[in-house]
Amino acid sequence: MTDKERVRDFWNRAPCGEVYARGDELPERLEAQARARYELEPYLAEFARFADGRGRDVLELGVGMGADHLEWARSRPRSLTGIDLTPSAVAYTSQRLRLFGLASRVLVADVERLPLPDAAFDLVYSWGVIHHSPDTPAASLEIRRVLRPGGQARVMIYHRHSLVGYMLWLRYGLLAGRPRLGLRETYALHLESPGTKAYSLEEARRLFGGFSEVRVRTLLSPGDLLQGAVGQRHRSILLTAAKALYPRWAVKRLLAHHGLYLLIEATK
Repeated sequence: MTDKERVRDFWNRAPCGEVYARGDELPERLEAQARARYELEPYLAEFARFADGRGRDVLELGVGMGADHLEWARSRPRSLTGIDLTPSAVAYTSQRLRLFGLASRVLVADVERLPLPDAAFDLVYSWGVIHHSPDTPAASLEIRRVLRPGGQARVMIYHRHSLVGYMLWLRYGLLAGRPRLGLRETYALHLESPGTKAYSLEEARRLFGGFSEVRVRTLLSPGDLLQGAVGQRHRSILLTAAKALYPRWAVKRLLAHHGLYLLIEATK
């Protein structure tokens, strides 16, 4: 099995956010997932700026369960396209759109080789996706290729020097008797799909170095704050205690620059 097949199978079995999709019927489950997503990450809509899609050609890379894709569809873009590596994500997203009478071109496709023409989009959006692809630089090149001159990419990737990374290293490195375990290996082995990558701010800027303007900033994630269903893969008494005792106010005040999220806005 190739690295990409491992990534595809991981997310096909457990689409991102599915843990929050509670309820007996599909509409109820999709609504619960979207509600939990935006309650845990209220800054997401501010970064995406869904209203900017109106009258524009929009592409989302990695649609997941389709909560964000529905918001792009509601903005009334001139055209909307969504791709995901997994059939389960495409199915969830297509079903969500049908429930609201909205449409998009949603495809199973690879971010490293988009089946889309050059200079076809005004805006490309991707939240926490391309760092899972084995060749993330190829995905960045594809984003630039399909954007029109002056078009914008809004992309979130993971930050290496984050509290999530430190906590994973503490458990799987130091406490497991492997203090030499590096952060890169920690992410690849223990955060989400196999081979997950995380970047420094400078590496993120270089990743989008072919763009005319690149802005990068860090943001604390629910994982950094031990909120929501974070740690579901790493359940332990230690994690339960940490969630109860965690000084979130101090983390927000003193360690905001150690957030897991790198928010990138790049103009072609």
